[in-house]
Amino acid sequence: MSVGYLVSNYGAQFLSSLATTWRLTAIGFIFGFLLALVLTVLRVSPIKPLRLAVEFYVQVFRNIPGLSLLIFIVFALPYLHITFDYEPSVIVALIIICSAFACENLSTGINTIGVGQIEAARSLGLGFTAIITTIVIPQALRSVVQPMTSLLIAVMLSSSLASQIPVTSLDLTGLVAKINNAEAGGILTFALAAVLYLGSALIIAAVGAAIDKKVRIAR
Repeated sequence: MSVGYLVSNYGAQFLSSLATTWRLTAIGFIFGFLLALVLTVLRVSPIKPLRLAVEFYVQVFRNIPGLSLLIFIVFALPYLHITFDYEPSVIVALIIICSAFACENLSTGINTIGVGQIEAARSLGLGFTAIITTIVIPQALRSVVQPMTSLLIAVMLSSSLASQIPVTSLDLTGLVAKINNAEAGGILTFALAAVLYLGSALIIAAVGAAIDKKVRIAR
C-alpha cells in the first residue's frame, strides 16, 4: 500500500477521524478544566472533609490508567445502574483524568502566590470566596498556561481510548486499526496518523506558548 493509495482512498476518513479526535479532546478538556476549577476551590477550602475528599479524588484518578478507567465505566458502572453509551464513556473518562491533573496543576499555581497577598486581602476584610475569585484563581491560571498546554496535548493523545470500544465516529487510532484489519496497511497508516497527531500537538504547543508569553507573571 502506497501513500498515494492511502490518501486517495482514505484521506476523507482520516480528516473525519481527526475531527473526531479534536472533538473528543475539546469536550474532555473543557469540562475537565471546569470541574478542576471547582475541585481546586474545594481543595483549598477551610472545610477539612472537602479538602480530604478532593485530595483522594486527585490521587486516585491521577494514578489509574485511562484504559482501566474506561473499562470500569463501560463494564462496571452498569452493575450500579449507571450506563453510558460508548462515546460518552470515553468523554467521561477524559473529563475525569483531565480534571485530576488540571486540579494538581492549579494547586501548583496557587502555591506560587505570595502569602503576603492573601494576608493583605484578609486585612482588607475580604472573605474566602472573594479572595479565591479575585486574587488566587486569576493568578494561578496565569501561572499554569504551559502545564495546561501539556495537559491538553495529553488529553488529545488519550482520546485514542475511543479505539478500544465500538464508537460510531472513529478517532485516528480507531481508523488505523480499521484500515489495517481490512487491508493490512502496515506502518504507513500509523505514520499518517502520527503526522496528524504531531501536527495537532505542535499547533496546541504554539498557541499555548503565545498565550503564556502574553499572560505570564514576571517574578
